[in-house]
Amino acid sequence: MLPTGTSPDWAEVDIAVPRPPVRLPGVAMAGFRQRLPAPVDIAMVAHPSVTLLLDLSDGEGIVHGVHGRRRHGSFVAGLHPAGLRVGGRVGECLQIRLGPVAAAAVLGASAELTGTVVPFRDVWGHDADRAEDRLRAAATWDERFAIAAEILGRRPAPRPPVDPEVAHIWRRTLTGQGRVRVEGLADEVGWSRKRLWSRFRAQLGITPKRAARLVRFDHAAHLLAAGRAPVDVAAECGYVDQSHLHREVRTFTDLTPAGVATAPWLAIDDTAWPAPTPPHLPVDGRQRVLRPR
Repeated sequence: MLPTGTSPDWAEVDIAVPRPPVRLPGVAMAGFRQRLPAPVDIAMVAHPSVTLLLDLSDGEGIVHGVHGRRRHGSFVAGLHPAGLRVGGRVGECLQIRLGPVAAAAVLGASAELTGTVVPFRDVWGHDADRAEDRLRAAATWDERFAIAAEILGRRPAPRPPVDPEVAHIWRRTLTGQGRVRVEGLADEVGWSRKRLWSRFRAQLGITPKRAARLVRFDHAAHLLAAGRAPVDVAAECGYVDQSHLHREVRTFTDLTPAGVATAPWLAIDDTAWPAPTPPHLPVDGRQRVLRPR
């Protein structure tokens, strides 16, 4: 079991975002500093990205677990890790979201990571400790973001890049908010449905249909967190009915729509992961967002 804790008080958490945004395709970053470290325990909500959570705390730091198995320190979570919880006395951490195409380029393990959570060292190798030390020693978040971008940008590609057709289909799935037909996507790139299914799954670790479901769920989760009624969310996101939405939420989170609406990570999602436009960051009046220095 993870240490007993509660959801973080976001009024006591400084959130830093890169400005200008990180100029690496498919990569987004956010830094978190809890001013008064206290035990927390958070259920992570599935997101259409591979997540690096780098522990920059002194002392006890991050504890993460899946189905009761507990580990300490930085980790990498693939697409749709089931039952992931993060806890401990988290002082500072850097979260990096990699779209699966970017993850395949940087980590070479997008497919292998799907549904799993593994220590950062297992993925990054002998350079993991050095990367963490550089990030921990940096004086500002701006420096940390620059270091992280440099580290990601110069990592040699461990395997051939994802097929352009696969990358195109992933982008179309995102821009369509998951409301896409696999047959139509196959026609767009001139592939058969069978070839699309095989190449997409082999390179990104998820089928095109599952990817669309995950992206659609992510859109629905943000609408729920914004206070929209489940019946309206179901209609807007293209679910058959509210029961269909409920089943999909259960599949991806083991929560109800009401539980997703109050999920801790979603409560600060717009602050930590601002949309490219408009340029102004929506900030809750209680939260302190770090500006560039």
